[in-house]
Amino acid sequence: MLKAHDFTDGETVRRQRNLTQNQKKINVNTQEGVLINNYYKPDFTEISDTLIISNKTSLPDSLNDKKQPKDKNLIALSALSLGIMSTIAGFTWFLKKNTKNLAESDANKILPTLTRNVAINDETHQAIYRMVHNPNRQTILAGSGVLALTVTTFMAKTFLDGLKDVWVKKREADIQKNLQENLIAVETQTFSGKMQIIRNMLGVYTEKFKQDLTETNTRPNFGSKNSETNSLKGNDNVKYLVLGLTTFVGILALSYLSIKNLSKGKKYLDENTEAIKRAVDNVIQSSTTETMERDKELLKNMFSALGTSKNYIKSKLKNLNWAKEKIAEFENELTKSTAKVEKAIGGDGSDKPTFYSHVDDYRAHLYNYLLDTDNKQFKQLFFGIFGITALGYTGKLTGEAIKEVEVKKINAETELDLQRRLVSTELRNFKNKKDAAITPLIEEFDRQKSLSKPKEELKVMADNILFEIKNGAPFVYS
Repeated sequence: MLKAHDFTDGETVRRQRNLTQNQKKINVNTQEGVLINNYYKPDFTEISDTLIISNKTSLPDSLNDKKQPKDKNLIALSALSLGIMSTIAGFTWFLKKNTKNLAESDANKILPTLTRNVAINDETHQAIYRMVHNPNRQTILAGSGVLALTVTTFMAKTFLDGLKDVWVKKREADIQKNLQENLIAVETQTFSGKMQIIRNMLGVYTEKFKQDLTETNTRPNFGSKNSETNSLKGNDNVKYLVLGLTTFVGILALSYLSIKNLSKGKKYLDENTEAIKRAVDNVIQSSTTETMERDKELLKNMFSALGTSKNYIKSKLKNLNWAKEKIAEFENELTKSTAKVEKAIGGDGSDKPTFYSHVDDYRAHLYNYLLDTDNKQFKQLFFGIFGITALGYTGKLTGEAIKEVEVKKINAETELDLQRRLVSTELRNFKNKKDAAITPLIEEFDRQKSLSKPKEELKVMADNILFEIKNGAPFVYS
C-alpha cells in the first residue's frame, strides 16, 4: 500500500499539502491502481511452476457418472404381498380338499382320535400339581420345600454368574491394556516406516532433479516392479490352473469312490435282506403255540427291518402252526396303518387330556425326602445328588470363566500379531498412495523439461515437488 510520503516530487508534495485526509487517501489509491495496471503484470507461468499446475490434466471420467440404481422396493413389496396371499389361498384349498376326502373316505381308514398328553417334567410344576390334586400336610410341606430350594438355587446361580462375569471383565480389561501398550510399538514402527519412505523418496527424486538440471538424462529406474508384478500374475495363473485341475481330478475320484461304496452297500444290503428272510422262514417253521408270544416279537422286528408289502407278510404268516384266529389277529396287527398307544401313556384314546410325569431333576429327591423324612436313603440321595449338581455347576462356571479369559488372551495375541503383519501392508499402501500423488507431478516436470523450459523455472518446480513429497498427502499421521 502506497503512503502519502512515498511521493517525493515537488508537484505531488504541493498537491498533497492542500488536500484533506480523505482526499489524500483517494488520490493515493488512484495512483496506486494506475501504477499496478501499467507496470505490474502477474506471471502465471511462475504461479504454475510453484503449484505444479498442468494444462494437460483432464477431469476423471467418473465425475459425471449419473447412473442411478433401479428402485425395486415396490416390486419386492408386491411380490411379498402376492406370495402371502397365495400361501393363504393354497392353505384354504388344502382344507377344502381334506374336508372332501374325509367325506368320501371309508370309516375304517379315518385317523383315530388323538389324546392330548400333558407332560409335567418340571419338579416345581409337579409339586404344585400334587398340592392342587391332593392338598395335605405332606404335599404342602414337600412342595414348599421344593419352591424354597428353587428360589435359593436361583439366587445362588445368579450370584455365581455375576461373579464369573465380573472376574472375566476385569481380566479382559487387563488384557486390553496390555494389548494397547504393545500396539504402541507397532504404531511407532508404522510411523517410522512412513518417515523412512518419505526420506527415501526425497533422496531418490533429489538425485533425479540434480541429474535433470545438469542436463544428464539418466533417470532412476522405477519400472522394475511391473515385471515382478507380471511374473507374480503369471505364477498366480499357474497356481489357479493347478488348483482347478487338482480339484477336478479330486471330484472325479470321490465320485467314483461314492458310486463304488453305494454298489457295495447295495450288495451288503441285499445279503442282509436275504439273511433276514431266511430267519423269518426258520421262525415260522419252528413256531408253536407255546412259543407264540416270543415269536410274535421276533417276527415284528424282522418284518419291520425288511419293510415288505402286506402280500409278503400274508404269504409267510399262513404257514404258521397257530390257530387261524390267532394268525388273523397277528396279521391285522402287522398290516394296519396305525399303532395302538398304551393307556398308561396315551390314555384311553378319547379326546380328554391325560397327565403324566417324567422328572429328571435333583429337586425331585428333596420332594421324596420331605414326603418320607424317616427314610435315611432319601436324605442321603438328595444331599449326594444336590452336592454333585452344585459342585458340577460351580466347576462348569469356573471352567467357562478360565476358557473365556484364555480365549481373550489368545485373541489379543492374534490381534497384536495381525497388526504387526499389517505394518508392511500399511507401508506399501502409504508408498503406493505417495507415488500416485507424486507421479503426475514428475510427469509434468519431465514434460516441461522436454519443452526446454529454463532451468530456473524447473528448479522452482523441483523444489515444490520435494515439498509436496515431504508434506503432502497421504499424511504420515493418518
